[in-house]
Amino acid sequence: MSIKSDRWIREMSKKQNMIEPFEEAQVRTAKDGSKVISYGVSSYGYDVRCADEFKIFTNINSAMVDPKHFDERSFVDLKSDVCIIPPNSFCLARTVEYFRIPRQVLTICLGKSTYARCGIIVNVTPLEPEWEGHVTLEFSNTTPLPAKIYANEGVAQFLFLESDEECEVSYADRAGKYMHQRGVTLPSA
Repeated sequence: MSIKSDRWIREMSKKQNMIEPFEEAQVRTAKDGSKVISYGVSSYGYDVRCADEFKIFTNINSAMVDPKHFDERSFVDLKSDVCIIPPNSFCLARTVEYFRIPRQVLTICLGKSTYARCGIIVNVTPLEPEWEGHVTLEFSNTTPLPAKIYANEGVAQFLFLESDEECEVSYADRAGKYMHQRGVTLPSA
């Protein structure tokens, strides 16, 4: 298994629409000239953006968090350019980018240092071979203060690992439950 370079990422995005929309280089400034947290192709990965759709965790209904019987009322929906995560809480969001992962590739996610240095942790499970969709992102605010997430700016880096052989059964083959997800997708058992 080998980690793939910027050249490979560009090639796969052009040939197989692996990432859509796709930025061929690191973007560090907005169209108006203001600074943004970088996104786009990096040396050995792709920095994804967070869309402007958020689900902020709340416990106004005194619910229990249960992955087998998740109560959607545990979230407040927000559509905005920024999301304020309450202290010691979390929110869900999604990538701007839509992914189509090739059969011989496994994709892993790491948080960006800009957020990590502020106590904001990004969690994403691996994108399995032949998985497709918007990626649901989880942001944990580990601090005792409110924390801000910016929509349409970089939030995490995806690394692409290519195997020297194809897997026997891909995510598509087993009809995985999160296939073709759009928008912020809640847990389902």
